[in-house]
Amino acid sequence: MIKNLLPAVRRKNDKALREAGERPFLPIQREMNRLFGDFFGDFGLDPFDRVRESVFEPSIDVWEDDEKIHVKAELPGLGEKDIDVTLTPGVLSIRGEKKEEKEEKDDDYWYKETSYGSFQRSIALPEGINQEKVEAKFKNGVLNIEIPWLEGARAGKKITVKTS
Repeated sequence: MIKNLLPAVRRKNDKALREAGERPFLPIQREMNRLFGDFFGDFGLDPFDRVRESVFEPSIDVWEDDEKIHVKAELPGLGEKDIDVTLTPGVLSIRGEKKEEKEEKDDDYWYKETSYGSFQRSIALPEGINQEKVEAKFKNGVLNIEIPWLEGARAGKKITVKTS
C-alpha cells in the first residue's frame, strides 16, 4: 500500500492513492498509452480511435428563461426517425440510435465498416411546466425542445418579514 506522509496532499489525492494501491500497474499502463499515442500521432494515426468512436454521448445544453425551459441536443449523423423524445412527470428523456456504414470498393480491395451505438439522456425537470404545449424541432442534426411554464408558475410570491 502506498502511504503519503503529507496529510493535506493525501486528502486531495485519496482516490488516486487507493486506485494505485489496488492497481499497482495503472501508472505504467497510462504511460504506455501516452507513449503509443504520441508515436502513432506523428503518423496521423490513433491506436485508440476505435474505442473513442464506439462511445456516443451527445452534448446537451439546458437553460431557462421567464417563459420556457430550453433544451438543445447536438445529434450529428442522426435522422428524425432515429430519435425518441419522452416527457414523463419530472423527467425529459432523449433516446437515439446511431448506425453508420462505410463501404469502399476498388479493383484490388473491398473495405466495409459498420459502427453503431445507442444513447439515452434524462433531464430532471422542475414542477410547474406545461406538458401539453411542449415543442420539439429537429433540423441539421440539432434537436431543440421548448417546455413552457404553466401560467403563474414562475411569478413567485412576495413574503413580508415581520419583526418580533
